[in-house]
Formats: sequence, structure tokens, C-alpha cells
Amino acid sequence: MYQFSGKLKTFSLALIIIGLIGTVFSFYNGSQKTIEDAKQVIAASHSSGHGESHGAAAVHAEGDGEGEHASEIEAHAADEHGDSHSEENGTKSYSSKEEHNVAGSHEAVEGHTEKHTNENQSVEEEHSVSDVQEHEEHVLHQLQNRPWSAFYVALFFSLGITLLVLAFYAIQRVAQVGWSVVILRVMEAISANLLPTSILMILLLAASVMHMNHLFPWMADGTVDPASENYDAIVDGKSWWMNSTGFMVRSILYLVAWNVYRFFIRKSSIKEDTANDGNKTYKKNFNASVIFLFIFMITESMMSWDWIMGLDPHWFSTLFGWYVLSTLLVSALTVIAFFTIYLREQGAIPGINDSHIHDLAKFMFGFSVFWTYLWFSQFMLIWYADIPEETTYFVMRFTEYKLPFLGMVVMNFVFPILLLLNSDFKSKPWFVVIGGVVILAGHYIDVFIMIMPSTVGAQWFFGIPELSALCFFIGLLIYTTLNAFSKANAIPKGNPFLKESEHFHYYNIEHTGEGSADH
Repeated sequence: MYQFSGKLKTFSLALIIIGLIGTVFSFYNGSQKTIEDAKQVIAASHSSGHGESHGAAAVHAEGDGEGEHASEIEAHAADEHGDSHSEENGTKSYSSKEEHNVAGSHEAVEGHTEKHTNENQSVEEEHSVSDVQEHEEHVLHQLQNRPWSAFYVALFFSLGITLLVLAFYAIQRVAQVGWSVVILRVMEAISANLLPTSILMILLLAASVMHMNHLFPWMADGTVDPASENYDAIVDGKSWWMNSTGFMVRSILYLVAWNVYRFFIRKSSIKEDTANDGNKTYKKNFNASVIFLFIFMITESMMSWDWIMGLDPHWFSTLFGWYVLSTLLVSALTVIAFFTIYLREQGAIPGINDSHIHDLAKFMFGFSVFWTYLWFSQFMLIWYADIPEETTYFVMRFTEYKLPFLGMVVMNFVFPILLLLNSDFKSKPWFVVIGGVVILAGHYIDVFIMIMPSTVGAQWFFGIPELSALCFFIGLLIYTTLNAFSKANAIPKGNPFLKESEHFHYYNIEHTGEGSADH
């Protein structure tokens, strides 16, 4: 049985503590932001020459209605002014005996017009001041959102990876796959990270519902109240789904369902090692995995709508659930490969050989291509259709996030293609690790771009909040995984396909570090 080394345990705990300290500091720093900080950011963006793009991206749609109102006032002023001219021209047809009265009437009309024009200018100035104040308040919310958003990106990425590892594990059970049996316990161990990340997700979402942050704009007061200045007709039309009660109930149901399966399958899998019941326990695990996969495919899409697409309540994509699934699945396969390679090097899983690493790398490569297909399909169709309510999602990301937006495509597609296309490269652990680091970084950026433009707008940066959150969740993943792996036998001895997995070999690839007896 594997022993969780003291050095690695200390390292993982150190990452957690460092990440926690940095996160607490980031939250404190964010809470100290004031409207003066927002004014400085706006002034700096204008002086740098691209304040207009920042402002356009940052200001909410509330200003549109006020702009229309101002236009109506201006039109009204023009009509009044036109009427006064009509009256003036009409006086020219009057007789000379009424010249004095006409002159007096003309002065009265001019005085009335001047008064009305002054009133209109005053109203326009009030609206202009109101627009500026709303913009400043919105930028302040973006500044305050940054630590929440940085933590949310890392949390969602960590929870999503763990969930997809569990789903991939269930697929192995349902498909009764032979090659992966020797790494099933690795997947079970990684899924131990699901419980702590689920608890943290519930706390963060509850904080959003209690208005402790501004991550979800549809949660703002008055968005579904027609009498409110914050009324949003689009959100109101979706309020049957977008409401705080339903949001929290659904989120809790997702997390509970996933954790129930994880708890059951872990306990039953260990029981399977010693059960001598004619594979009844194995069949029970098979049936449980079938049910879980059915629930997972529904809840994963709904989770994507609630937790990610809900950050942009005016935008939607029917492909989005699959897109989120693909980015998390590639990342999950990479994490499985990392832990498998490490535990193999430690001699903790004697049945692992280069062919198992090759298959994991093959999945990494294949689903990288699948992610690219979904990314291009979504981007190309929206770009080609050029419908304003759809293109707005990519406009912000392509203007304010151009470098990470384009960079992730290279990291998530071009790099895996060049590195993992060759069959022999897939069986070399160090090659897989290099490719995996880039893939994980690329898909973290993908999640970053899903969340940050909606929550912080142009006020993004990669600094202490982001690094701290990453350290915390990397440390948590290492600790929970290796601690769970040390609590059970590394090989699922009761699995009927174990022998097939131990003798699994590709004969057309180069095997390093294996004798002829291993083949």
C-alpha cells in the first residue's frame, strides 16, 4: 500500500496555506476599494488611449434607456423651437395695427423657448452625471469582484476536473474496459477532491445569493421589478429559471448527487476486493455507474448554464454545455496521467506500463481535437451569423482579452497536435508531462476567459488573487488525492478484468524501462 510521504504532504499543505493567506489578503484588498479607485481606473484608461473600449465593455445596458430618453427630450426641444419659428413667421401676415402686439407675443415666445431649452439642458446634464456615476459604480463592482472571480475560476476548474475524473471512471465501469483497471484506484483517489470543492462552491454561491459579491448580474435588486430603475426585461423573461431559490436548490442537488455516487462507488469498490459473491458487487457498481452517467449528462449541462452562462444572462449558446464538458474532460485526463506517472515512478502501481500511459495520452490528444471542434463551431457560427446579442460575448473577449483568447487556442490545439500526434511520443512520460502542463495551463485560461470578462470586464490581471487561488486548489488536489490513495489497495483485485489490464501492451510502440518478461 502506498505511503503518503511526509515531504509531499508538507509541500501540499504549504501550498494550501500560502494560497489561503494570499486569498485572504486579496479579499481584504478588494473590500477596501472605493469609488475614488474606480475614478482613477477610468481616468487612467482614458489617458492611455483605450478608455472608450474599456467603457463600452464595462457599462451595463442601463444607459441605453437613458440615452433614448435624452433623445426624446432633444426632439421635444426641437419641436418647440420649430413651433416658435412658425409662430414668428405667422406674425408677418398680421396688419400694421397689430405690430406692437405681435412684437410682444414674439418676445414671450422667445422667452418661453429659452426657458424650455434651459430646462432641457438641465435634464440632459442630470442624465449625463447619472451615467457617469453608474459607470463609476460598475467599475467599482468590477474591482471588488476580482478576488471573488479569481477564486471562482480556480474553484470551478478544480471541481470540474474532479467531476470529470469521476465521470471518466464511471465510463470505464459501464463500458467494462479492460486496459484501465490498474488505474481505477488513481481515479477514485482524485475524486476525493470532490467533497471539499463542493463545500467551497456552495459557500461561494450562497455568498453571491446574499449579495456579498456582484458575480451574477441577474441577482441584483430590481432586475425583475418593472417599477425599478434596474429592471431588465430579458432577465425578467428568464426569471422562471434565473431566480435565487431555484439557483441554490439546483446547485445543491447537483453537488449532492455527484458526491453520493462518489461515496457509494468508493466504498463499494473497496468492498469488491474481498467480496466473493460471484461478481454481484461488481454488477451493483456497474448499475450505479449507469445511473450516475445518466444524471451526470443532465446536471453537467445545467451546471454550465447556471454557474458559467449565468454570468452573461443576456447571452446563450446551445453548444455551451458540451464546450464546458470538453475543456474539463481534457484537463481531467491530463491530471489522471500526471498522478499515474508519479505513482508509477514511486512503484506504487506495479501493473502500469508504457501502454497505459500511451492510452491516456491518446485520450488527451483526441479530446483536445474535440475541444477545438466545439470551440471553432461555436465561434465560427456566431461570427458568421453576426447577430448582435450573440457576438457581444466574443467582442469583449477578442478586444480586451485578445492575448489569452488567441493564446489558449495555440495551447489547447496546436501544441497538443505537434507534441502528441506521434505514437511513440505518447508512451514517453516526460513528453506527456510537458504536453500536459501546457494543456492544463491552456484550459485554465479557457475557464478564465469564460468567467473574467463577465465579472471584472477590462479590469483583469494575473497577479496575487489568481496565483493564490491556484496554489490553494493545487495543494488541496495533491493532498486529497494522495491521502485517499494511501487508504486503499492500489490494485482493484476483485475486478474481473484485472488480468487483461496487467497484460495490456501495444507491440507497435517503444517500451522503455520494461523487460521482455513484461511483454
